[in-house]
Amino acid sequence: MPIMITDEDVERLLTIPEAVEAMRVCFRDLAEGKAVNPPRLRYSSETPDETRRYFANIHAGAVQSLRVSCVRAGSHFMLKDDRGGQRRSLDNPDPVNWSVIILYDLATAEPLAFIHETYLSGFRVGATTGLGVAEMAREDARVLGLYGTGNQAYHNTRAICAVRPIERVQFFSPSAAHRQAFVKRMAAEAVEVVALDDPRQVPVGADVVLCATNTKTPVLLGDWLEPGQMVVTIVNSDVIDTRSEVDEATFARASDIVVNDWAGVVANRQIELLDPIERGVVAREHVHELKDVVSGRANVRQAPRGAGGDGIVYYKNNTGLAIQFAACGAILHRKLIAEGTNRTIPREWFASSKYSIAPGR
Repeated sequence: MPIMITDEDVERLLTIPEAVEAMRVCFRDLAEGKAVNPPRLRYSSETPDETRRYFANIHAGAVQSLRVSCVRAGSHFMLKDDRGGQRRSLDNPDPVNWSVIILYDLATAEPLAFIHETYLSGFRVGATTGLGVAEMAREDARVLGLYGTGNQAYHNTRAICAVRPIERVQFFSPSAAHRQAFVKRMAAEAVEVVALDDPRQVPVGADVVLCATNTKTPVLLGDWLEPGQMVVTIVNSDVIDTRSEVDEATFARASDIVVNDWAGVVANRQIELLDPIERGVVAREHVHELKDVVSGRANVRQAPRGAGGDGIVYYKNNTGLAIQFAACGAILHRKLIAEGTNRTIPREWFASSKYSIAPGR
C-alpha cells in the first residue's frame, strides 16, 4: 500500500551524505541513459483573487537503478505585484504548502508514497550543490562566502560543509534580523559563521562563493571575485520571470560553467546564460552538464590553492529535476517501511479497473 512521508520524516530519516550519494546515483544514471528527466514545466494563471497569480511547478522522471519514478506537482500562489519587485515571494492563502511528490514503483507502476514537498525541496537542491562541490571544488576548501539566509542558504551551506572541510562561513543578507537569525540557526554546526554588512566582502578570501537567495537581480558582481574561485548559484530564469543572482561579468570570467541540465536552460528560457552565449561572451563548448562531470566525460576542477590563473569555475544549479526527488524518495520509502508506519493508503483508492476503458479507444 502507498504510504505518506511527511516533512518530519524527511528531516529525521534522510542524512546529507545519503542525499549527496543519491544525487550521484541519479546523475550517473542520467549520463548512462538509465534515468529519464524531461525539463520541468512551470506556468502561472490569473485567479479569482486579483492580488494573486497561481503558480505551478511540475517535474517528472525516473531512476532505473533505484527502480522508482516520480511526479512532483507544485501548487502555489504568487503576489501579483511581486512580478515587478526584486524578489519572488510565494503567498498561499493558507500558510501551508499543497505541493506533493508521488513516488512510483518502476516494477509495478503502483504508487509507493506521497511525500510532503517543503523540506525535501530545499534539501535535494542542497544535496545537488554538495555533489557539484564534491566533484569540482578544491579538496582543501575552507572558506565559504554566502549570499542569503533562507532555507536554500541553510541546506546548501550544510551540504557544502559536509563535503569539504569548511572552517568559516562569511555571509551577507540585506536584513540585519535575517543575519542574526541565520547565525543562530547555524549554531549547531561545527563551523565559524560570520555575518557581514557589506556584500563586497563576501568573496574576500573565499574558496567557494554561494548565492542562495530569492532575488531577481544580481547580488554578486564578477568584479568582486578573486582569481581561481568557485561560484555556485541557485536562482535561475524561467518562463515566468527573468532572474539571476550574478551579473554578466561573472559569466564572462568563468573558464567553465556547469549546469544540471542543458535542456532545462533552453526549455525554461534561462536568458542570463543563453544571451551571453549568443553574443559570444560565453563559449558554448565551455558549458557542461553535471552528469558529464560525474561520469568523467567532462573534466572540470577548481585550480589548487596558489596555482595561479584567473579562471572561475561556475556551477549554475540551474533547474530542479524529478530524479532528485525520486532518488531521495527511494531512500525514504525504504527506511520508513523498515521502521513501520500506520500512515498507509488503500491501493484500491488509486487502482481503477483496466476494463473501464474500451479496448482500442
